[in-house]
Amino acid sequence: MSKPLIWESDGRDWPHRAASRFVAVGPLTWHVQEMGEGPAVVLLHGTGAATHSWRHLMPLLAQDHRVIAMDLPGHGFTRGRPSGGLTLPGMAAAVAALLTKLDVRPAKVIGHSAGAAIALRMVRSGFDVPEIVGLNAALSPFPGFFAPLFQGLARVLVLNPLVPRLFAASARTSGDTGRLLVRSTGSHIDADGVRCYAMLLGNALHCRGALEMMAGWDLASLQRELPKVAAQVRLIHGAKDAAVPTNSVEQAARLMPQAELSVLADLGHLAHEERADLVAETISAPTAVHA
Repeated sequence: MSKPLIWESDGRDWPHRAASRFVAVGPLTWHVQEMGEGPAVVLLHGTGAATHSWRHLMPLLAQDHRVIAMDLPGHGFTRGRPSGGLTLPGMAAAVAALLTKLDVRPAKVIGHSAGAAIALRMVRSGFDVPEIVGLNAALSPFPGFFAPLFQGLARVLVLNPLVPRLFAASARTSGDTGRLLVRSTGSHIDADGVRCYAMLLGNALHCRGALEMMAGWDLASLQRELPKVAAQVRLIHGAKDAAVPTNSVEQAARLMPQAELSVLADLGHLAHEERADLVAETISAPTAVHA
């Protein structure tokens, strides 16, 4: 389909639907989910995903935190385009504007894959966040689990808008979303997660957002600024990640003055969807290294 996802129909079985609302900020109407009370924790998903990716981890964190998640621009049920485009600075500025509108001063921002880069860009742009948690953080040139498959297509998108339609049509007809996720992420997730990814990948506008985000994603300037990141940074990485090599995360950890790395055995790029309990435990005990 080339039409936007419709909340009333496509979102009728969305994980934690009761926690959802829509918030208008400038040119964007955000799909936001919120639950729990306590210090604020913000969740930023990766390229090609949406709030569904937090379906297991969010309730665990909400036991003692106010947890806020959103579909990033170009993804899921969020509508509109940030003034800075789907670039790293554009995304970071848009998320900061949303949190300002919500009057959220996060004690912690947890970013998965490209979401970790957005969180670090926010900090370097002056947004006050004491602690960043990067889950399978994509801090090398091509973030997200789309990267191994579609690095070339992301650039073609600028000249050929048919690319996301073709990919979405293929995703809808192949019925192979679960196997695609395993091949591209190294993760085995539950049926509910596969269902959500299948719906997202079968939507051309969502695919366009993910591919356009990749096409405009330039991490070179962020990498040069990593030594200046003053926030405490916790990097948690699945050892079987098929999208982001462990050595790239190790390199990023060495660049940041207050960074610690935990490696989780037998988990892939979607580690927080495979073992939310273990990830939550590791977030609360950052010095523990699992190999």
